[in-house]
Amino acid sequence: MRVGVLTGGGDCPGLNAVIRGLVRKGAQEYGYEFVGFRDGWRGPMEGDAVPLDIPAVRGILPRGGTILGSSRTNPFKEKDGVRRIKETLAKHEIEALIAIGGEDTLGVAARLSGEHAVPCVGVPKTIDNDLSATDYTFGFDTAVGVATEAIDRLHTTAESHMRVLVVEVMGRHAGWIALHSGLAGGANVILIPEQRFDIEQVCRWIESRFTVRYAPIVVVAEGAMPKDGQMVLKDDSTDSFGHVRLSGVGEWLAKEIESRTGKEARTTVLGHTQRGGTPSAFDRWLATRFGLHAIDAVRDGDFGKMVALRGTAIVRVPIAEATAKLKTVDPALYAEAGVFFG
Repeated sequence: MRVGVLTGGGDCPGLNAVIRGLVRKGAQEYGYEFVGFRDGWRGPMEGDAVPLDIPAVRGILPRGGTILGSSRTNPFKEKDGVRRIKETLAKHEIEALIAIGGEDTLGVAARLSGEHAVPCVGVPKTIDNDLSATDYTFGFDTAVGVATEAIDRLHTTAESHMRVLVVEVMGRHAGWIALHSGLAGGANVILIPEQRFDIEQVCRWIESRFTVRYAPIVVVAEGAMPKDGQMVLKDDSTDSFGHVRLSGVGEWLAKEIESRTGKEARTTVLGHTQRGGTPSAFDRWLATRFGLHAIDAVRDGDFGKMVALRGTAIVRVPIAEATAKLKTVDPALYAEAGVFFG
């Protein structure tokens, strides 16, 4: 059997661990051959392929990013995109395709499998941890670790200058990174997309910290919105999946805090540093297991499924089900963090 592999969407620590896991098991135990497609769905659409074998995946476990490259290409928005993908798979004699990605990449896999009989298996990847069918996605733990370390470092400079420091982290629709890193890093205010915030209340929390000579840290997810406002956009452009480009809520928040409280405020935008670098031990473990179980799904002919973590077990769920609804922060979890606000 020849199996195709691609990585789509934003890059993420642990992608290479998935590739390594599925190639090692598939080649060693099942005698499969592998073809890697470059740059997400662009690869099979344009026939951009590279052979994958065991020597090709040696040494990639600790590497961030993806050896196959990635993109946000949507074949359903490209001329003859689906036809071109099917022709490429036929040309390379691909009998199964493993798509590693988030809601957009896997959404394409779900449609290809359900509507066009392309035999796909999905692997969930996103630093946002917002896929509802799995307890965790790999990449999230690393992103939280990066954000937490940054918050730890910012505490000392905030205290030295007695200023407010606003830390903007990723999280378009879900505030998992903000919640976990903010709580772990001892932030005094955490703002997430799931809960619109009151800027006056934020300022009251900040002023209460200054009364005890403690410089506050505010962690805000990029998609967080004030009660009387909207998302802060970089511009009006959208990608091929219709997503707007977010940027600037941290800077907006710092200006509002400064003008309303009279306290000096500065912003640190962590941006793509949360995606980069070597994956954590947990992400390497989870990504490797996902790879091993994905190739088992191929062996079993269980297509249209995604591997997912439930407790400590790896299970299979329909890809369509996994991408139908985002996993957002439960209000009860957010309320727990509220104990430390102000």
